Amino acid sequence: MARKTAPDRAEGATLAPRAPLVLDLAELSQASLPLVGGKNAALGELLRELGAAGVRVPPGFALTTTAWHAHLAQADLAARIRQRLAGLDVTDVAALAGVAAEVRGWIAGAELPPEVARAARAAYEDLGRRTGRAEPDVAVRSSATAEDLPEASFAGQQETYLNVRGWPALERAIRDCMASLYTDRAIVYRAERGIAHAAVALSVGVQLMVRSDLASAGVIFTLDTESGFRDVVLVTGAWGLGESVVQGRVNPDEFWVHKPTLRTGHRALIRRELGTKELRLVYGTGAARSVREERVPDEERGRFVLSESEVLELARWALAIERHFSERAGHDTPMDIEWAKDGRTGELFVVQARPETVHAARSGARLELFRLKGKGKVLARGKSVGSRIGTGPVRIVRAKAELEHFRAGEVLVSPTTDPDWEPVLRRAAAVVTDQGGRTCHAAIVSREANLPCVVGAGDATRTLTDGQEVTVSCAEGSEGRVYAGRVPFEREEVELATLPHSRVPLLLNLADPDQAFRLAQLPSAGVGLLRLEFLVTSWIGVHPMACAHPERVQDAGARDELQRRAARAASPAEFFVERLASGVGVIAAAFHPRPVIVRFSDFKTNEYARLVGGAGFEPSEPNPMIGFRGASRYYDERYRDGFALECRAVRRVREEMGLANLRVMIPFCRTLGEARAVLAEMAKHGLVRGRDGLEV
Repeated sequence: MARKTAPDRAEGATLAPRAPLVLDLAELSQASLPLVGGKNAALGELLRELGAAGVRVPPGFALTTTAWHAHLAQADLAARIRQRLAGLDVTDVAALAGVAAEVRGWIAGAELPPEVARAARAAYEDLGRRTGRAEPDVAVRSSATAEDLPEASFAGQQETYLNVRGWPALERAIRDCMASLYTDRAIVYRAERGIAHAAVALSVGVQLMVRSDLASAGVIFTLDTESGFRDVVLVTGAWGLGESVVQGRVNPDEFWVHKPTLRTGHRALIRRELGTKELRLVYGTGAARSVREERVPDEERGRFVLSESEVLELARWALAIERHFSERAGHDTPMDIEWAKDGRTGELFVVQARPETVHAARSGARLELFRLKGKGKVLARGKSVGSRIGTGPVRIVRAKAELEHFRAGEVLVSPTTDPDWEPVLRRAAAVVTDQGGRTCHAAIVSREANLPCVVGAGDATRTLTDGQEVTVSCAEGSEGRVYAGRVPFEREEVELATLPHSRVPLLLNLADPDQAFRLAQLPSAGVGLLRLEFLVTSWIGVHPMACAHPERVQDAGARDELQRRAARAASPAEFFVERLASGVGVIAAAFHPRPVIVRFSDFKTNEYARLVGGAGFEPSEPNPMIGFRGASRYYDERYRDGFALECRAVRRVREEMGLANLRVMIPFCRTLGEARAVLAEMAKHGLVRGRDGLEV
């Protein structure tokens, strides 16, 4: 596409001679940032530099900041905007909303300069010719000149318009997108960071739509969003257009991939968690042809939106993108990436990429620890964002109009949050939402502001009441909890550089995968004891023999519960193996390449019997402490098939995930003969002592 340029500078205008008004995305690079902003420049880099790596990016074009300045100049708006914003108190929610709406009205209501309109229309028609569509459906997104830089996220500051078709609709969307430089949250964001409003200009990106309304979309981070652990890629996704994930309208699926073993060619998907995905955003119908929300059928909610192969493909792209931008920056640059899957072709695409700003800006030399010192009744549960604890009275906010009642230090509780709420969010003691995942705007803003945040709590707006004193804890792993009352807690900062170095290797005792990424940052030689029975209890909850032989479970209630837990797996046995391998794999990945020693299960019979389906598989013993436990179970017909599942899980971690730093321990081994019998049983299932470095 030929670039469209502006005429010579007119009297009073800000155009430079022959300055480009429109550029094809494929022409752009990081050097184009002053003209097209961070978002569009990054898309250009992806198209130019990473196509050879297989990364697919939809084509499109960008209206440059020259077009933006021309639009303001023609309507004589620059001075009016500056005067209207002068002296504005951005903490006054009502005044802010009024001024912001007025300024947006000026920009959106002004006609595009003829030369800008001609250039944009020609670029749109050219996009149609290239893609074989008379009026291609496009996404219209903002890209500010100060946006997506390492020191600021600008997440959700401006508007995005989806499924825009035809020149009249595109022309209107361009003006609305330009106007969104002055949303409430954008004005506050700049004011709080000392960025002059006039110093920021807007480029408008126009990109061919990916028909993810017929498939799925989501967000990728090239680190763990909660701990900042750098050796994983986090992929989130839901059905439909990706805005539902970004805006926190749904609880998405989550997938974690281990970078080092992905690079060595292993299937390094170490964990996946199914989201509820109640809603999806799809194309609208009728003349408006915009978008609409619809309910997701139960059958689709019960399925992951991506296959393992698709997750790994996205993770490989993410590594390539991170490597490219890190080399450009001259330092490690974690990335925040948006992806979409086209439901017509089955192809995956990257539609945005920007530097991650929260953990990248933090020093790794300090670890902050929060601990509850008391107990309280759990009122709500969801996904924790960060690892902090906060207390305060509840304030339920269901709409923007209710924000004026919010007071600093309250716990903001809402169905979901809108980016326009950001000025209020930053004054909260904590944030709780019914919907949303760890990559939505509420989560990003809460991390930036160091706020405890629980997303996807389901019914918090119904179970909590205004004025109720609560404690919001994100310090207990991946599950965030809201407790009744003000539960005492303590905060400790650990300067990692000042910790003494032991003369002997220190290994941790750890069996909670949710804490692994955070604790792996402590100076240790690895994990000396990972008790498998703890994982069976917390992550699976079902007796191994019940999974191996569900037909032998006599209790009807236990059968129903087993069926419910294993519903999405190929079989109860595969459910057990996948969950166990995931829990072990997360811990092994967190400490890789340091050794992690996993001890095969050592339940006592009375403990085994309390697991779902366990009563029918366990004898009654007067003293379980010295009874049928440990090594004696593994080769006994009463548990042999259960031990086979444990071995399959360990083998999957070592061989498929590539985590050969995993070692095994045999507990309560009474005789040499028993040791030989266990080693022989392990060998039957592919775990041979000494092979591929396996230590027992």
